[in-house]
Amino acid sequence: MSQSVISILLPDLRGGGAERVNLDLASEFSKMGHAVEFVLMQARGELLSDALSQFSVVDLGVKRARQVPLALAKYLRNERPDALLAAMWPLTAIAPLMRLVGYRGRIVVSEHSLLSMQYDIRGRVHQTLLRGSIAVSYRLADALVAVSGGVAGDLSALSGLPLKSFEVVHNPVPIRPSPVETVMRDIEALWSSPHGTRIVTVGSLKASKNHNLLLRAFARLARSDARLMLVGTGTGEADLRNLAAELAIVDRVIFVGFHADPTPFYCTADLFVLSSNYEGFGNVIVEALACGTPVVSTDCPSGPAEILAGGKFGTLVPVGDVVALAAAIDTALSSPHDTDALRRRATDFAPGIAAKRYLDLLARP
Repeated sequence: MSQSVISILLPDLRGGGAERVNLDLASEFSKMGHAVEFVLMQARGELLSDALSQFSVVDLGVKRARQVPLALAKYLRNERPDALLAAMWPLTAIAPLMRLVGYRGRIVVSEHSLLSMQYDIRGRVHQTLLRGSIAVSYRLADALVAVSGGVAGDLSALSGLPLKSFEVVHNPVPIRPSPVETVMRDIEALWSSPHGTRIVTVGSLKASKNHNLLLRAFARLARSDARLMLVGTGTGEADLRNLAAELAIVDRVIFVGFHADPTPFYCTADLFVLSSNYEGFGNVIVEALACGTPVVSTDCPSGPAEILAGGKFGTLVPVGDVVALAAAIDTALSSPHDTDALRRRATDFAPGIAAKRYLDLLARP
């Protein structure tokens, strides 16, 4: 792809996985000589300062999805970028419609979640809108990206398009520099427990991550010196704190809030655990592997089994099974691990690999 201008359309830049993925892609695009501009419904979020320090950011200044088409069409008409990369429904259903108002650049959409599960609680009307919108708009896009095989299958079922219509491009996960000594000392102080008993999880504190399951599994461990650290924020934090008190583990569960770079937490932990009901991919698993930190994860749809190669690089347990999760955690804390093999597996998801795949799709005639 010759040097070009690539616009990345997102709702905002809060500290989520899809937002971080697109920042990492943008950095790779820039290294390869392309200009990148973020186009946001609203210029806000924990990662906004990161974007502003490297890229141009356009604030469409709209609060609702129905306001996006007019604002986006105006932006495209004035700026004429060579390509538009949209992530996260309903923006992925809106972006292809720009073909109908004369935009001639490449349009690529990428979905980062299992939409059927993410929006299942919204009811039948919302499901009909979801299915109808992507069934129509996806056919106008130049390329459709799913971040895992499971997401591709879900999108195929929702849209009625054949599975081969979707390109599976695993998320880019950069290998971050080793934390500086002062940062490591600060994190060490938070643990207040010896090595061999430290468990960390990273992610938004929301229902789909099922931290309730993790707390209940942790409470079953016969390890009085074990500590569980939750890195992230979300609407479920108060309920999780109450559950920790109910389970009499409140003095061994540490809430540390959101951190843009959780590398020091992986590096000081003995085990990373993901307890989700579902994932689109599971960037945090790769981040843990990159630090040589062993992983226990629910075998949820979709992503963990793809990353861990069916259990070769970590332990997979059934979704929602508190006994199995507790047993897997206990075993993992007691077992030796090939940290070099874990780190090598993480390199399979290097940002340059994903960026080249995206650039090929953004440029393909």
